[in-house]
Amino acid sequence: MLQVRTLPEEFVGFTVYIIESLSTGKRYVGQTNNLQRRLAEHNNPDHNPGKYTSKHAGPWKLIHQEQYSSRSEAMKRERWLKSGTGRQWLNNEFGRASPPQAD
Repeated sequence: MLQVRTLPEEFVGFTVYIIESLSTGKRYVGQTNNLQRRLAEHNNPDHNPGKYTSKHAGPWKLIHQEQYSSRSEAMKRERWLKSGTGRQWLNNEFGRASPPQAD
């Protein structure tokens, strides 16, 4: 289930996003100022082959996004979502990532 924290349409800011691999169930948390571009990059295995989403099989689908007015706010939320408490919140909201070590 995709959950979206929305702001006015003319808003240009930063998005914290969570994607999930359709083939492995692994999750990835990131932040960007251009979500469409980042999703395309995650789903292009040639885009930076050393990165996490290039090394792990996709395709990747968006499962959650949140909008923030500054990069520092988005980075703070991204760091929290990658923490133990944040991962626990993700598991409660979206179910445990599969396989368990994917968290």
